[in-house]
Amino acid sequence: MKQYLLMEKYPVFDLTVPKAETSCATIDDVMAKLKEKIDAHPKVAFIALFDHYAHTTAIEGTIDRSIFAAQNIVFCFGAALPNAHILAVRPRAIGVADLGDAFHLTFLEPPMELATKEMEAWCKSLADLKA
Repeated sequence: MKQYLLMEKYPVFDLTVPKAETSCATIDDVMAKLKEKIDAHPKVAFIALFDHYAHTTAIEGTIDRSIFAAQNIVFCFGAALPNAHILAVRPRAIGVADLGDAFHLTFLEPPMELATKEMEAWCKSLADLKA
């Protein structure tokens, strides 16, 4: 998993999982596996699935030709509300793009180390086959 600054200001984690290395055949399979991880965690609440590809297509937006499907899974680790400012970085989301031969997963770095570790583990767990 790589970490970098997107647009020189957003700390993003990024992982590409070749389809040959995962039991997931479709983006729906990926979302189902991520939802299982979210549902199994006692302090995480599932919020929604968002089909970014369908939305962008519906509004006649631009989609990179390498992307065949794109969805976000939205959830919250919100174990505490220490102040009103923390709401700016909640809830969390993992974006998944189907690139044909691989799934590309990304998420914005959470302000909580536990959330970062969990989200990294969830993404990495998708590589469940030996290439």
